[in-house]
Amino acid sequence: MRKIAIAGWLLFATVTPASAHKLIEPGPVIGIAKGSFSATATSTWNRLQQKEGKFQEIWTIDGDHLNRVIFLGGVPDGEPLLTERDKKRDPLPKFAAQMLLPDIPVLFERTYRSYYGTPVVEVGAMEPVTFAGEQGIRFEYGYTDTQDEVERRGEAFAVVRNKQLFMIAFEAPKLYYFERDVGSFHALARSVKLAR
Repeated sequence: MRKIAIAGWLLFATVTPASAHKLIEPGPVIGIAKGSFSATATSTWNRLQQKEGKFQEIWTIDGDHLNRVIFLGGVPDGEPLLTERDKKRDPLPKFAAQMLLPDIPVLFERTYRSYYGTPVVEVGAMEPVTFAGEQGIRFEYGYTDTQDEVERRGEAFAVVRNKQLFMIAFEAPKLYYFERDVGSFHALARSVKLAR
């Protein structure tokens, strides 16, 4: 019954006026995350105005709580992935240019735990991949949102180039939405190019 109730609630969740959006039509898209990426959308997305960090851009299909793609573009050495909420008492971990690719999922996991107050973020399978023409890493992750108690699955691709971190991640509720939309994310991720 609990799963049915959650599914019912999720069906009515939409993009709110506070997170106004811009329609992304299928086709080439340039200037993503302040010009860090270009990509080809194979389906319709909405680019949200909301941001959790200055290097971030968020796209969604049905609303931020149902499915979202997170672009993190050009995070430089010494900067956190997201905006600090409490720099004195709970500082976010920082990206370091000398990090090895397997360090990136750990940085991501620690950032989520601190920023969202999520006690458990599980990083699953990880593997070396070619992403945006560069040697990178792919990893899976999962967590339960502390606000709505919905279990979410995620998948991310990341590379380090010119001492900067570039990442694209997709996350959605484990129940229904992840499996439904991960194919659209994979098509998008395969098309991503880094700005030169």
